[in-house]
Amino acid sequence: MKPPIYSKKSARAINGMDSPTKQRIKAGIEDIPNGDIKPLQGAPGTYRLRIGDWRILFSYADESKDRVKVKKVSPRGEAYKGV
Repeated sequence: MKPPIYSKKSARAINGMDSPTKQRIKAGIEDIPNGDIKPLQGAPGTYRLRIGDWRILFSYADESKDRVKVKKVSPRGEAYKGV
């Protein structure tokens, strides 16, 4: 799998985390398509990855699904606002 593409907002969120959380989030993103992933209702082509209380909203960058585009990384309560 190719390296993920991060939006500015998601990169800023990850960089602001403590080191153990940051490592868990990055490991989870690099492990896609494994993990707790579900398609997001009301937003075709967008998926969510659950890692503890964090939600990662992403889509696939191309048809082959070998590159992930990370749109948003936020806590569970804020993840689905404005999608």
